[in-house]
Amino acid sequence: MPPEVSRYTGFRTLLYKEVLRFWRVGFQTVGAPVLTAVLYLMIFSHVLDRHVTVYGNVPYTAFLVPGLVMMSVLQNAFANTSSSLIQSKITGNIVFILLPPISYREFYVAYVLAAIARGLFVGAGVVAASLFFVSLPVASPLWVLCFAVAGGAILASFGIIAGIWADKFDQLAAFQNFLIMPLTMLSGVFYSIHSLPAVWQKVSHLNPFFYMIDGFRYGFFGQSDVSPWISLGVVACCLVALAILTLNLLARGYKLRA
Repeated sequence: MPPEVSRYTGFRTLLYKEVLRFWRVGFQTVGAPVLTAVLYLMIFSHVLDRHVTVYGNVPYTAFLVPGLVMMSVLQNAFANTSSSLIQSKITGNIVFILLPPISYREFYVAYVLAAIARGLFVGAGVVAASLFFVSLPVASPLWVLCFAVAGGAILASFGIIAGIWADKFDQLAAFQNFLIMPLTMLSGVFYSIHSLPAVWQKVSHLNPFFYMIDGFRYGFFGQSDVSPWISLGVVACCLVALAILTLNLLARGYKLRA
């Protein structure tokens, strides 16, 4: 087989393996997160929809949906890469991934693309389910896709870092419970930061998750708490920084190669 045909065989195989890994248990990896988001939507919309409007004219249920979608995308992108790596390390089959002639860049891209795919599948499921509750406008699909993909890539990169660093599931759970979950919940998923006191608004601006969700929400309503270009700049910087860090760890074989 000519070199130009077989050059990316390893990359395609790894990508296929990572996508198949979550797809074969889709009830758990896709269906369960969608159900969780729908339960959030049912509870919060029932309690607050008649009492709260955002941006002056957006019903609370409609405002809530993009936040839940992006939260699902981010959490599942992180879960996909981190769980895959920690399972491979614990079971010892990480050696079968490292032995083939796959560059660390291909390794990184394959894991990130698979994680983005899982996040987008879950996000699409949440959107589809939410249509039973509310009519959702889409002011700019390009902004929606841009922030969904970039946010998924950021959390996928962070998941690789967590999976590389962790030696057991307890350590990985610490990332999820003490970092990912708090940053997500305090990023404006359930509220506009303009409803917060001035001090907490400033604190919210230090949270990169806020910019991912606020920019994503802009794509639906054409309104947001900060300019989407500012959000895009922050998200792009975070993605570049995490990609460089992750690629550096992979190039060194940190905690992966004996």
